[in-house]
Amino acid sequence: MRNTAIGVVLVAAGLTLGGCKKADTGAGTDEIVVGEFVSLTGATASFGQSSDEGVRMAVDEINEAGGVLGKKIKLIIEDDQSKAGEAATVVSRLISRNRVVALLGEVASSRSLEAAPIAQQNKIPMISPSSTNPRVTEIGDHIFRVCFIDPFQGTALAKFALSRGWKRVAILTDVRQDYAVGLTEFFKKFFTEHGGTVVAEQSYSSGDKDFRAQLTSILAAKPEAVLTSGYYNEVGLIASQARELGLNVPLLGGDGWDSPSLVEVAGDAIEGGFMTNHYSSEDTSPVIQNFLEKFRKRYGHDPDALSALGYDSAMILADAMRRAGTTEAGPLRDAIAATRDFPGVTGRITLDENRNASKPAVILTIQNGKFRYVETIEP
Repeated sequence: MRNTAIGVVLVAAGLTLGGCKKADTGAGTDEIVVGEFVSLTGATASFGQSSDEGVRMAVDEINEAGGVLGKKIKLIIEDDQSKAGEAATVVSRLISRNRVVALLGEVASSRSLEAAPIAQQNKIPMISPSSTNPRVTEIGDHIFRVCFIDPFQGTALAKFALSRGWKRVAILTDVRQDYAVGLTEFFKKFFTEHGGTVVAEQSYSSGDKDFRAQLTSILAAKPEAVLTSGYYNEVGLIASQARELGLNVPLLGGDGWDSPSLVEVAGDAIEGGFMTNHYSSEDTSPVIQNFLEKFRKRYGHDPDALSALGYDSAMILADAMRRAGTTEAGPLRDAIAATRDFPGVTGRITLDENRNASKPAVILTIQNGKFRYVETIEP
């Protein structure tokens, strides 16, 4: 387990650092208490750990620069263990016990959808770094995100497929994930409305290990590409089994692919696949290169898009606190909503009237086991 940064309290699976029974809320002190709920363990731990690294680095930088409104940020982290229902439990605890002024999380859309109604009911601003399902911010006016949403991501992926001349595409969707279902929906809509044909459509559920029946059906339909709409865990296995069956067309996916574990599981089978994502480390922008340098020095490895989004979410929250001049819920909510042209690592971020980030997507390909930049698709 990675070391815990100064000013951070980790609460997970009934354990607290330092053996404390109850976290200090920071009330009446020189601290601003912010909660993060994230999947540090379980099926999508790679996502949560990456996002958490970005959040922690941002909070440390903010505090080292003097904090916000004359106070340091105290980050209390809850591990929802990638489990259904757990996000709601830990967010309730962060609000009722720790009295957080704002929430950062979750990575997965399904878990953000569990937690958002609780944040909304208690009027606690919540910023998701990377939940792309459009229903997340529809929960209410205290729910925000710093990532693009699936209608744009799905459309961008469909545009890319059509630009490559792929008119016959098969689809394999994780029906247990709101993110995957949404991505498929919006890909299909644009793709079929602009001359493409979905030649086969199959489904699976998170945790499945054998996809040969679905892939055999897809192979018989002779697609030119396959949309594998889901997370890296299963996509790696899907890629390997597809190649074993002789299905050698390009695989397409969304930002749910973004994990080193994808390549570890799939190996060469994922080579030549394409995905949408939030940024590319190959971008020469000074903002991105400065972030990469600091991140590598701190953690000893390259950041992925989840790390960059986690970083941006914490930085936008701090910026809103400064503009609001307070951490009171109403003014803070209004300040977050008023975010315009913020110079984030994942692009210049403006939150629209629906509290979603308007920003471009990048297309990456897997080449020699690395995610490589292909092109940028504007909103």
